[in-house]
Amino acid sequence: MVAHADETIATGQLRYLVAEELKLAASLLYQAYQDDPLFMDLFQAHKADYEQRLRAIVREELAVFWEAQQPMIGVFEGDSLIGVGCLTRPGKSFGPGRYWHWRLKMLLTAGYVSTLQLVDKELLIQQAMQQNLAAQLTDRDYHMLAFLAVHPRYQQNGWGELLVRAASQVLADDQQSAGIAVYVTVPSHLNLFFQHGYQVVQQLTVGEVSGQLLFCPRQQAIQQVNEEVADAV
Repeated sequence: MVAHADETIATGQLRYLVAEELKLAASLLYQAYQDDPLFMDLFQAHKADYEQRLRAIVREELAVFWEAQQPMIGVFEGDSLIGVGCLTRPGKSFGPGRYWHWRLKMLLTAGYVSTLQLVDKELLIQQAMQQNLAAQLTDRDYHMLAFLAVHPRYQQNGWGELLVRAASQVLADDQQSAGIAVYVTVPSHLNLFFQHGYQVVQQLTVGEVSGQLLFCPRQQAIQQVNEEVADAV
């Protein structure tokens, strides 16, 4: 799920988020994703309490990411948080459904149908990855880029480009990962990932929304990181 793709290259401070910044990150993600077609479908945007529920859902997602020590990257311009990228690390302990208390809170905030659809989305992605990339994955798992968003006020300035590069660096630093997957539901966002070596795995339909499941193999991401380092020298 991707909220924004940038065209130019920006410079800014990249670092992992700390606990005190999770509320800022939740607010940014809410603003970036409130009009996302997948979120609107999964969490029933036609209902009067959609915005309230979406805020709660984003908070719960970030809370469980923090508890499970999943990588959450922020890009800052001065003291302003203007972009967020959240990845899941390789491994089976943070898969579909997450933890029992996550499921309970999601049932209370998102509702039964939305929670099931959210879990089904992750299961569909896992199944598609195994069916199409079994030879590449072998006994290794992969990162999943769960959120990538830039504050609406700062879009079209290259911050999304910077966050995709940061995700590649996270992958390069983790020897256990076979690559990074991302599910993109807005066609105009695809080019950002194609430029960084992502390839289409399969078209997936979640609920009423179709999107493309993309994957960037480990070697491709490392090559791009090395090229960027060489260009900077």
